[in-house]
Amino acid sequence: MQISELAEVTGVPLPTVKFYIREGLLPKGTPVSATRAEYGEGHSDRLRVISALASVPGLPIARMREILAIIDNWDDYGVIEAMGHAVAALPPYAAPSDARRGREDGASPEGPPPPQLTYAREAVAALGLTFDPEYPATRQLDDAITAVLGAGLAWTPDTAARYGASLRQLAENEVTPVPSMTARQSIEYAVLGTTLFEPVILAIRRLLHRHFAETAVEAPSQAPRATE
Repeated sequence: MQISELAEVTGVPLPTVKFYIREGLLPKGTPVSATRAEYGEGHSDRLRVISALASVPGLPIARMREILAIIDNWDDYGVIEAMGHAVAALPPYAAPSDARRGREDGASPEGPPPPQLTYAREAVAALGLTFDPEYPATRQLDDAITAVLGAGLAWTPDTAARYGASLRQLAENEVTPVPSMTARQSIEYAVLGTTLFEPVILAIRRLLHRHFAETAVEAPSQAPRATE
């Protein structure tokens, strides 16, 4: 198919398709003449993935390129490593290391010491998980807790444990299909699942907030009034 047909089949505007090609996100078509190239099913599948990534709030082109590179080079990664790279490519992005809280005093000749990630370490312990300071989500967690406390909101390791109790089953269910997949499928599932399902989970959480808030507001009015 021609590029105009590719745009029509996928529902992506032609100028956007051309932009993705210029940015190297979508491979060029196979040249069949000096002014014409052919595109196949692989291009339409790829374009649908790109469009899905483009819909993720706060995900810039450079990060989309990183995620697609993981999928393209799937045989260079294990599932855990691929998930880690995908997490690192997703917002919220960790603050620069020299601006972070919790560093040891002083600096070595090789540079500043690594962050202690104290808040994340305490939270991970409360969750009963393995503390891995190199896994991107660990640093993201430490930054998130720092922001919570900076706003004057309550946070303790018990708070982490309560959140973990609710999220554990969700995470387990999401990972369950991986062992039955091929290596390539598992990498794609881990990367795209991590990237695309997080906005869904966030939206459902916000809808549930509204539901329970409405329930809490309506409950007092439904209670029987005391007789005079």
